[in-house]
Amino acid sequence: MKSFCSKASFLFLVFLITTNLLYSEAQQCRPSGRIKGEKAPSGQCNQENDSDCCVQGKMYTTYQCSPSASTHTKAYLTLNSFQKGGDGGGPSACDNQYHSDDTPVVALSTGWFNNKSRCLNKITISANGRSVVATVVDECDSTMGCDKEHDYQPPCNNNIVDASKAVWKALDVPHDQWGGLDITWSDA
Repeated sequence: MKSFCSKASFLFLVFLITTNLLYSEAQQCRPSGRIKGEKAPSGQCNQENDSDCCVQGKMYTTYQCSPSASTHTKAYLTLNSFQKGGDGGGPSACDNQYHSDDTPVVALSTGWFNNKSRCLNKITISANGRSVVATVVDECDSTMGCDKEHDYQPPCNNNIVDASKAVWKALDVPHDQWGGLDITWSDA
């Protein structure tokens, strides 16, 4: 009976620690608000790369934070054009420039972008058994959206690495699978 109680106590302790860690991690980045979607005026939402346009009346969650960054930060890779006229909208926030789709560049969710602290820094993105180094040039805004400044697109989720075509090519992802991929990233 003694060993059963010890095992049960140990398992309960492990359960409490695990639950506390998961709860703590979840508490680190909670939604900060919601935005009500507005329909874009005709021709105002660029749907290149299957970009979403805001839906009239739909509520979108906003975040001022992102999950903690580490040496293997889990994220979701999306596709974006940073070229003039592309679905990325205006020039990049870091350098007020447009960037070729053939250059490995990314935009990070608001929390990871961290008030431009990662601007023009390199990150390493890993997926599909490969890695690529890309330059952070923009923010994937998790706090705002559904307006002209954001091309009438919804706010980004808080775990997005929005990448140029060059990143997708370097990761050797088949073209018909471009658009969304689970990845890890770290500062290079």
